Amino acid sequence: MKREAPAAARNREPIADVLAEELPVSGRVLELASGTGEHVIHFAARFPDLQWQPSDPEAEARASIAAWSTEAGLTNIAQPLELDAAAPVWQVDHADAILCINMVHISPLAATLGLVRAAGRILPKGAPLILYGPYVEDGVETVESNIAFDGWLKQRNPEWGLRSAEWLDQIAGAQGLVRTRRVAMPANNIMLVYRKS
Repeated sequence: MKREAPAAARNREPIADVLAEELPVSGRVLELASGTGEHVIHFAARFPDLQWQPSDPEAEARASIAAWSTEAGLTNIAQPLELDAAAPVWQVDHADAILCINMVHISPLAATLGLVRAAGRILPKGAPLILYGPYVEDGVETVESNIAFDGWLKQRNPEWGLRSAEWLDQIAGAQGLVRTRRVAMPANNIMLVYRKS
């Protein structure tokens, strides 16, 4: 039932260090595409004053999230929601922060567009949308491993691939979200933080 992703064990602490500087002190954090559930367990333990709402469109992933959550015994993790980022209507109408790790490049453009639209709709003023993953950036040389990864993704699904950070800035801006931070992360990933203006 429980799934494991080796990358989650490697990147969860560096991600949590940035979250410590960006998340509110209390409130509800919605995690999109929670995958195995390993991240949300780690973050819920580190930030016990926050209520964590994991989600994933895949039933197998939600089962893994629930299994990890049950084993951890933490009271600040809600049952995982079935949530497709591309859906025009979400069953969540408010969040004090939205976190999305490694979804943008492994999903169709519609998922990212849906995520950003929903963030503009459900986040209060000043609240963060936090994205983690590999991106292409103007004026920043893309490392060979990310170029190869982008090619591999597009072979698996032509709708997948590394997205431009500047494109994200544009679509976020259209929803009243302004990028406030970029953080270089291990393994050629970055974190982008947008806040509702």
